[in-house]
Amino acid sequence: MNDKNSAEQAYSDFTRSLSYGDYLHLDGIHAAHQPITQAHDEHLFIAVHHVSEVWLGLIVREIQAAMKLLEQGITDAPLKMLTRVVRAQEQMTNAWEVLKTMTPSDYLEFRSAFGQASGFQSQNYRMVEFLLGNRNPVMLRPHAHRPDLHDPLKAALEGPSVYDLALRLVAARGLNIPDEVLQRNYAEKYTLNEAVVDAWIAVYRDTDTYWDLYELAEKLMDVEDNFRRWRFNHVTTVERTIGFKRGSGGTSGVGYLKQALNIVLFPELWEVRTRL
Repeated sequence: MNDKNSAEQAYSDFTRSLSYGDYLHLDGIHAAHQPITQAHDEHLFIAVHHVSEVWLGLIVREIQAAMKLLEQGITDAPLKMLTRVVRAQEQMTNAWEVLKTMTPSDYLEFRSAFGQASGFQSQNYRMVEFLLGNRNPVMLRPHAHRPDLHDPLKAALEGPSVYDLALRLVAARGLNIPDEVLQRNYAEKYTLNEAVVDAWIAVYRDTDTYWDLYELAEKLMDVEDNFRRWRFNHVTTVERTIGFKRGSGGTSGVGYLKQALNIVLFPELWEVRTRL
């Protein structure tokens, strides 16, 4: 008698149906893992960056889906999508812990081999920054040779961020968001506006009336909080590995990354903590 719990009950003939590897295109994924030196730790370096790019792609998709709903005035469903963003950010942050097992000597065995290639050139990462509101037209330049990468980034740079859409919802609820904020040039860096601070204070002081906006604001804070943690782990990992050497992408390396730690995506939401 066959044991219904036996491994023999599992499907084993995939001549006419998708297997696990077929569905996930694992041959293509493994083929993309192509170290260019014999250094043992280059495998680790590539794996961590491949995984991070997959998570970034998911984060982009979830933020864009949330933004489409926010444009329609829907606030509940986007919370689930932004929660998924937060969980994916946590996985990316944890990836630095794996990379930290690589010592400076390990890294120097293959660092020069990939030339000027750098995470600075990640289209997915730049798209996340643009969607969250960190705008700088200079960041389009590394993608000028690839219209398929450049054009979506340019569209994101020139369109509203997730925070801009949140402010539209705040204004739609009768709170004062100045026209200079609602109709601003999205390609320019967003700066703190006192009227917007007052509007968010009103939300936080009357959560019964504005519960949906309050929830959305706190979820945006979760996203930025985790983005800051990712940046901090990035800085410490780089400094631990190469010190203050110049980055492979041409930036100053740790100095550039430390400067990025000061970027604030949703300034009024942070300022509310002081003013309440």
